[in-house]
Amino acid sequence: MSHFNKDIMDIPTLKATVLLHGIPISAESAENWERVTDFQARPDDVIIATYPKAGTTWASEIVDTIYCEGNLEKCRRDTIYNRVPFLEFKIPDMPTGVEILEGKPSPRLVKTHLPIQLMPESFWDKKSKVIYIARNAKDVAVSYYFFHKIVKALPDPGPWDSFLDNYMKGYVCYGSWHDHVKGWWEKRYDHNILYLFYEDMKENPKREIRKMLHFLEIDMSEDIVEKIVHHTSFEEMKNNDMANYKTLPKDILDQTTTNFMRKGIAGDWKNHFTVAQNETFDEDYKRQMSDIDLHFRTEI
Repeated sequence: MSHFNKDIMDIPTLKATVLLHGIPISAESAENWERVTDFQARPDDVIIATYPKAGTTWASEIVDTIYCEGNLEKCRRDTIYNRVPFLEFKIPDMPTGVEILEGKPSPRLVKTHLPIQLMPESFWDKKSKVIYIARNAKDVAVSYYFFHKIVKALPDPGPWDSFLDNYMKGYVCYGSWHDHVKGWWEKRYDHNILYLFYEDMKENPKREIRKMLHFLEIDMSEDIVEKIVHHTSFEEMKNNDMANYKTLPKDILDQTTTNFMRKGIAGDWKNHFTVAQNETFDEDYKRQMSDIDLHFRTEI
């Protein structure tokens, strides 16, 4: 498969990862790439797209609850990863994301971490709707670091300082955070994309849910919106086994030391970045984001 470049295997943190059109992707997902590329979208598909650890599960639960019209029993019909299948997902002895999605009735909810240039063309051809959630780079770095510690398919992140350095260089699965958020931002008017910010969702979830409803062309009463805000709060989701990934076996996701739903706040990076790391990160960030009018809040 000529689009793979395995030079990236020389980078220790990217064990079991290959470059796919210049983007580090898990080797398992890359093996399934032809089926992902050929995926046939439907006009009423709704895609929740994010860089990893940017509020994907939160947004997925919100959108599913919207489509369930606030019926919380219906929301508990299955785990979040079955209600909103992960498009490029592939691990041994489990159905792939594509296989799960192909068997779903419409309207389908779809999760992906793909940068916009790797999205299957059929999503654009069918004018499917995409809700993209972007989260500030520092909090993503911290959350992604702890995520590596519990996901067995990901390499050991090593010490925090080396992980942060690799993250800044884009030597992590799904590549550069900077390129990811910029790519989706630049194309937000070319396709059916609603671009939202994690920090805005934390600040005023009702306001951001209203934006989703408007984008999805769904009318909803105030009391149901309030119910969705409560149901999708961090504390409620952390205790909801249909949303907190506790149903996955430890050999896939080991939450013994760290929960999948760890803190869910804006500004946790301050507890992990040293002064020197913060200065270096800010300098690099300014350079990498200098070509775009896209601004993030690192606390609220």
